Amino acid sequence: MNKTIRHASVFALVLVLALLVRATWVQFHDSKALADDKKNRRNAISQYANPLGDIIVGGEAITGSERTKGGDLAYKRTYKDGDLYSPVTGYSSQVYGATQLEGIYKDLLDGTDNRLKNPLDVLTNKRAAPGDVITTIDPAVQKAGYKALGDTKGAAVAVDPKTGKILGMVSTPSYDPSKISSSTDSKAWKELTTDKDKPMVNRAMRQPLPPGSTFKLVVAAAALEDGLYDSVDARTSSPNPYTLPGTRTVLKNENQSAPCENADIRTALQYSCNNVFAKMAVDLGQDKVKAMADKMGFNTDKLDVPVRAAKSVYPSDMDKAQTALSGIGQFDVTATPLQMSMVSAAIANGGLLAKPHMVSQISDSGGDVLEKYDDAEAQRVMDESTAEGLQSAMQTVVEKGTGTNAQISGATVGGKTGTAQHGENNSKTPYAWFTSYAKGSDGKEVAVAVMIESSSAARDEVSGNGLAAPIAKAMMSAALKS
Repeated sequence: MNKTIRHASVFALVLVLALLVRATWVQFHDSKALADDKKNRRNAISQYANPLGDIIVGGEAITGSERTKGGDLAYKRTYKDGDLYSPVTGYSSQVYGATQLEGIYKDLLDGTDNRLKNPLDVLTNKRAAPGDVITTIDPAVQKAGYKALGDTKGAAVAVDPKTGKILGMVSTPSYDPSKISSSTDSKAWKELTTDKDKPMVNRAMRQPLPPGSTFKLVVAAAALEDGLYDSVDARTSSPNPYTLPGTRTVLKNENQSAPCENADIRTALQYSCNNVFAKMAVDLGQDKVKAMADKMGFNTDKLDVPVRAAKSVYPSDMDKAQTALSGIGQFDVTATPLQMSMVSAAIANGGLLAKPHMVSQISDSGGDVLEKYDDAEAQRVMDESTAEGLQSAMQTVVEKGTGTNAQISGATVGGKTGTAQHGENNSKTPYAWFTSYAKGSDGKEVAVAVMIESSSAARDEVSGNGLAAPIAKAMMSAALKS
């Protein structure tokens, strides 16, 4: 064999070996990635070859599957009361994928979760009958919140303080996931994704905004825990008017005639005295306020219910003037309605914060439980005496303060209103907030937070009591009756 032929043979052998190595790599290393690729049509064909499992609310399925006409995708997802429950379910689209519970439990709902398979199914890789997702949502609470929000742009969350079960999660304006579930819904998809009101955004847990005066509860808790004041009825050191430290800016109170000078915490919450909580935040220092906020759930990017919530933020590295503004829920403080419901829930539950969750269990097609989620242990975030004091002060807010629209006959109700500035120099319509709890005579409890991003109300009519408190009342009343 001459030298040229020998070199050509060696080169050909190297090419063959390279092809074998690459083929082996693709078959054993890249196969899963290729199989899971969203562009792999076979995945969609397989996923929608059979009816999907269901998401359950109040013992009834709020999802379904419908046989398609023609094409290679045999079934498409359907929704019962889609606009009502979309903040819970998310969507499952043949083209655009799946979100929220539909996305998190995709394998369970399409039958590919290994927990659904028997040993023979695992060996043969046979698709099992799909499972179901059983939620904690109370349909009466959900419907009450959705109806009360109506045409406003906002959100509301209701939580059981003792267990952390999310009883209601509403976001408006909403959308019907059925309109984007098939492979021919590009027009509907474009309309939804370009809508300036962003109906596909779950405002209840994915859009943090300044919480305004509802954040004063966190500052009050920090002051009582620190010992800055020994009770909600101890007089504070709070000049009125209060000038922000290092500036000439005078912080005003909404009610100029309110008894806010050196007011105790109860009175300051009752009248929502800005001077008291701005000064309190400065006296405590941002680190102590942040420590309490963190205990309540702020500044974590891993709040999963099981859908991941957006981070609620209490900032760091502020000067004293900024710290003062943070004490009234302004500057760079942001929160979701879910977060503010957690604040009220912890206070209502004697200082114990139960992790919020909206799935109680998942089951196989026969109803056997695969996993249960109700056993999370509550964490103590404040002393019981602190919580009891704040409960009492919040009750004063509802009985004779800024939150009277939340009163419920026969129930004990506590709350805190908030009106947060929006836009440069407060040029845009403020956000209206209300966070609260209610306890019935039979032991039932619920905590609710409501945020109104915008409404048809005139600017001077925007208030937590006027817009948000009635919605909270509707949801709390429904929860106590369930």
